[in-house]
Amino acid sequence: MRQRTVLISGAGVAGSTLAFWLVRHGFRPTVVERAQGQRSSGNPVDVRGTAVPVVERMGVMPHLRAAATRVPGLTFVTATGRRIGPLGLGRPSGDALEVPRADLARILYEAVRDDAEFLFDDTITALRQDTDGVDVTFERAAARRFDLVIGADGLHSGVRGLVFGPEADCVRHLGLYIATMPLHRTAADPSAVVMHNIPGRSVAVHPLHGEAGAAFMFRGPAIPGFDHRDAERHKKIVIAAYRDGDWDLPDLPDLPGRVRAATDFYFDAISQVRLPTWSRGRVSLVGDSATSVSLFGDGSSLAITGAHALADALAATPDDHEIALRAYEKHHRPLVTARQRGFQLAGALLVPSTNFGITARNLAIGLLPRVPRRKVASRTGS
Repeated sequence: MRQRTVLISGAGVAGSTLAFWLVRHGFRPTVVERAQGQRSSGNPVDVRGTAVPVVERMGVMPHLRAAATRVPGLTFVTATGRRIGPLGLGRPSGDALEVPRADLARILYEAVRDDAEFLFDDTITALRQDTDGVDVTFERAAARRFDLVIGADGLHSGVRGLVFGPEADCVRHLGLYIATMPLHRTAADPSAVVMHNIPGRSVAVHPLHGEAGAAFMFRGPAIPGFDHRDAERHKKIVIAAYRDGDWDLPDLPDLPGRVRAATDFYFDAISQVRLPTWSRGRVSLVGDSATSVSLFGDGSSLAITGAHALADALAATPDDHEIALRAYEKHHRPLVTARQRGFQLAGALLVPSTNFGITARNLAIGLLPRVPRRKVASRTGS
C-alpha cells in the first residue's frame, strides 16, 4: 500500500498532535509553520477530559506534569479591595492539568519532531486540488503535491481562507477582546489568579511558575480593518480601552507603560468559527481553524481531541478520504458545540458589562464553596 502524504499547516497544539498520530498510523506528514520556531511564552490552557488519555498514550504526560502550573482558583477583587474566592470554576482536577500554551505546543512538537518533516518560516500561498491530490505552492519551498491538506493554523487560518472563503464569511466576532503579556517579575500572589473588574473590562494577574502574567479582557464592537499581526496597533487598542477607570493596581503599576514596553504581546478578538462542514474535497480543518471559542482555556483540549479523532478516522479508511473526513466531523462536532455554548456564561462571569452585573456576580460567588488552598496544593504536588 502506498504511504499517504498529508500536509499540515500549523505546528501548534493541533498540528503537532495530528502529525504524531498520523505517523503512528503509517502516514507521511509534513508540517509547515509560518513562524521561525516554537513560541517561548503563552497564557495557561487546560488539558482535560478526553484529551487526557490522548496525551497519556503519546507518552508526554510526565513532561506536561513537569510544566504544569499550580494555581488553585480564581479570586475577584472588589472596588474596595475585598477579595472574593478563590473559586474553582474551570480549574483542572484529577488527571487534568493547566499548562502554559507555549509549553504544551513545545512538548507535543518534541514528541514528533524526529518522525515528521517540519518546514518553519514558510507558509502556503496556493492550493489546487483534483480527484487524486492537492498541488501546494509555498512562499519559500518548492511546490509539492500531497494526498491531503489539513489546516491547523488557528483562528485566522490561511488554509481556510484559500479553500472555504474570506474570514468575514465564517468567523463571527463575539464582542470581546483578549490580550496577554508576561510581567517579568514574581507574582504578588503565587496561589491564585487575581482579577479586577470595571464594567466591560477586566485585568487578571496569573502566576506561571511564580512569574506573573497579565490578561486583559474587554468588550467592544468589531474593529474595521483589524489585522491580527499588527502588534503596535494592538497595544494602542488596549491602552485606549483601559484609559478610563481606576487601574492603579498593586499587581500592575503603570498599566499603559507596561503595555507599550511589552516585547511579547498577544492580542486578538474572541470569535467563533461557524462552518457547515470542516472539509472540502481533500482539504480539512482541525483546532481553532474549525472550532472556536473557549474562555476557560479548554480550546487546547478540543484541539488535541480533534486531531486524534481526525487521525483515527483517516486510519480507518485510508483509501477513502471522504468517508474518513465525514466520520471525523460526526465524532468531534458534538464536543465542539457543547463547549461553544458556554461562551455567554463565561463572558458574564469574567467581563460583566455593568456595575450591577459585577455586583451580582460577586454576590453569587460569595455564596459558592471556596477552593481549599491546602487540599488543592497537595493534589497538584506543590
